[in-house]
Amino acid sequence: QAKPKTQYNVSTLPSLGGTSSGGNSINDLSWVAGYSRLPDRNRHATLWRNSALTDLGTLGGPNSSVTWNVKNTAGIIVGISQTADPQLLGESWSSAAFYSTPNNVGYINLGFVWKQGQMRGLPNFAGGNNGFATGANNLGQAVGWAENGVHDPTCCCTQVLQFRPAMWTLGPPDQIHDLPLIPGDTSGAATAINDNGQIVGISGICDQAVGRHTAKHAVLWENGKVTNIGNLGAQWWNTPTAINQHGDVVGFAGDPAFVEGNPLHAFMWTREDGIRPLKPLKGRTPQHVDSEAYGINERRQIVGVSCDADQVDCRAVIWDNGANPTDLNDLKGDSSAFLALAKDINDKGEITGRAVDPSTGALIAYLAVPVDNN
Repeated sequence: QAKPKTQYNVSTLPSLGGTSSGGNSINDLSWVAGYSRLPDRNRHATLWRNSALTDLGTLGGPNSSVTWNVKNTAGIIVGISQTADPQLLGESWSSAAFYSTPNNVGYINLGFVWKQGQMRGLPNFAGGNNGFATGANNLGQAVGWAENGVHDPTCCCTQVLQFRPAMWTLGPPDQIHDLPLIPGDTSGAATAINDNGQIVGISGICDQAVGRHTAKHAVLWENGKVTNIGNLGAQWWNTPTAINQHGDVVGFAGDPAFVEGNPLHAFMWTREDGIRPLKPLKGRTPQHVDSEAYGINERRQIVGVSCDADQVDCRAVIWDNGANPTDLNDLKGDSSAFLALAKDINDKGEITGRAVDPSTGALIAYLAVPVDNN
């Protein structure tokens, strides 16, 4: 007899007045961090505590955002923000995809750290203009990636400078440290860190600035050494998104037949079992072929998204310890919001992500709280 699935009370979170917001991170204090759009289409990094919203502001430019899960409970939020300075080399940088048009390009972008109402920019490597911060732990370490001064011919699209995985020891003064790449690789990024100082990320070439061949290898850094944790048959889009305190890793991997990254396949990696795929939802029409995992807690509950090939029918899902996924929309009680994406889960089983308001079509951040923790 399978135990009944946990049901969730879903509440939508307030916005800064625009038509798009999303929760990308939830810690064990139930702090939700993400972004919310203003009426002028610019986005600001946003923190929700007890459903009350705090606009974290920017480093002087129009946009900022918290884009990955920032798991610490020390009051540290990290993310990305534009400054008031123009891009000198015409780069759109990795941040352009995380902001809304028209101001998503044109400004220098830095990783930021926010604590107790104060936001500050994080340093890049010598010669670099742009940075990106993803996560921070309870030891005062933040991770992400940043440019150096090398003009790299493998860069694609608008990217000019090489970028490297970064770990910052937070001060002030904040200090940046280089994380080693897989031998032969030239660019990469760190995406998450836990309280044991284990870091996950990608290693590859400059390419699309963290997409495609930048994510040739999914990697784990421990004690200053880099380990390739494998793939599902492709040499692209292999991207860890989260690591729990136990060292379990989730993310998405490329498909050997689709170098442009659609579909992707969610994965879970553990030290005991290595890498294995997490399946999309079964029985949907059109058929779901794409899955992506974005958050994991200590109970190995994993959240993410399942989609059809055209990304028309995308639904927030939960995998329990790698079993078949469950559509969160089947577990949401009487909430009218459509749960399109789940981005993080904490150790209380609380989930955040992005929902659609069926009456307006607006994208809204949500908090899903389990009704019974059996």
